Amino acid sequence: MTEFTNMNEGKSQLKIVWEKICERLEKVVTPISFETFIRDLEPVDISGRHLVLRAGTDLAAATIISKHSTQIKDAILKYEGGYGLVGFRIIVNGSKVYNLDALEEDDAYHACPINKSFTFSSFVAGAGSKLVYEAAKTVAENPGAMFNPLFIYGESGLGKTHLMHAIANYMAEHAPQKKVLYTTCDKFVTEFIDSLSSQASSARFRQRYRNVDVLMIDDIQFLKDKKTTQEEFFHTFNELSAQNKQIVLTSDKHPQELAILEDRLRTRFAGGMIADIQPPELETKIAILKKKAADRKCPMIPQDVLEFLAKDSGHDVRTLEGRLTKVIFASKLKEEPITLALAQTALSESVREPDEKEELTPERMLSAVCHYYKQRKEDVLGKGKKAEVVKARQICAYLMCEMLSLPLVSIGNILGGRDHTTIMYARDKMEKLVNTSDKTAKEVDDIKSILLKQ
Repeated sequence: MTEFTNMNEGKSQLKIVWEKICERLEKVVTPISFETFIRDLEPVDISGRHLVLRAGTDLAAATIISKHSTQIKDAILKYEGGYGLVGFRIIVNGSKVYNLDALEEDDAYHACPINKSFTFSSFVAGAGSKLVYEAAKTVAENPGAMFNPLFIYGESGLGKTHLMHAIANYMAEHAPQKKVLYTTCDKFVTEFIDSLSSQASSARFRQRYRNVDVLMIDDIQFLKDKKTTQEEFFHTFNELSAQNKQIVLTSDKHPQELAILEDRLRTRFAGGMIADIQPPELETKIAILKKKAADRKCPMIPQDVLEFLAKDSGHDVRTLEGRLTKVIFASKLKEEPITLALAQTALSESVREPDEKEELTPERMLSAVCHYYKQRKEDVLGKGKKAEVVKARQICAYLMCEMLSLPLVSIGNILGGRDHTTIMYARDKMEKLVNTSDKTAKEVDDIKSILLKQ
């Protein structure tokens, strides 16, 4: 937000800027439209290089959205008043916020992607996850009625995010009229900080989070040491709860172990359903492997191979899936059926090749992808949005998930400090392309061959 020396001076400067913009608008807008809809707009703020205008009614704002947004934006760009203005926003009565330049929409308010493959039917519930699975399904079928809030906790990689996405996917199919918002704690914190720039931004932030039927926030433990954000979340929680709106939260620990949170938050979490998700036992791991193999249309895998993959795989389901992926790829690469010997060799090679070969690391993978697509490493790790750079970056994310089974957060840190939902989106997009595009599948197989044969 632009700083003015005092409020009166700020209003005076805004008025001058708006008057100059209106002089240009009068030349391109019909007199009737100008007098009816534009003349009464009031400049009230500058936020994020956008001029904030107040409209008298929803009708006026809606008309401007549909008929005059391009003309107003062009006039602003031609006379930006020394503030570097690139567009504008409209508020109505200081609360309702309209984004009139969709192409300039703040990145902070892009919705977190929902993985369409994360459904209740694709979740394999074992003894340690049956309770939380049933609780999540109950919430999806009747949000706000029971288990509110639903607090799911457990180690990373056990399926907490999967269940959140399953709720969103179920409701999109069975209750599309409901507003469902899924986000991460990191994103909530970032959006809240950005909203502090102006009253309009704060109103928009609150409208976004308090005008939903279901609010789901992943990794709530990251509210650590953020007292102001905890205060905002406390009020958001209370307002939604008072309206019987459903809240779903995940964490790596039980609420009582989250000493980083204020007591009043922990008390509210405990007022609903607290469910832990336990690591899968051997039988559940084998069931997960069978399900994943079937989803990939892989030929039946022998029982001894399934048991080998399930044993010593740790608690992380992602690691389990990564082991399966390596074996399937080795089978395709060598054109051999999946056997216990092939599985043992594939996992051994994927972790450590013989002495003449290097260990497979994220750095090697990044270098191989950059070399294959002829892109500079700094561009792939940077913020460039050229198609070829984005593709290389997304291929890196996909391969690191598939071949190294790294956590999404770790991959995000490796690839320039990106949010784990961005990595999830890249992984899912590339996985879909590999299955539908022969060209992409060949490119990915080429890179895998390079990495495994070096």
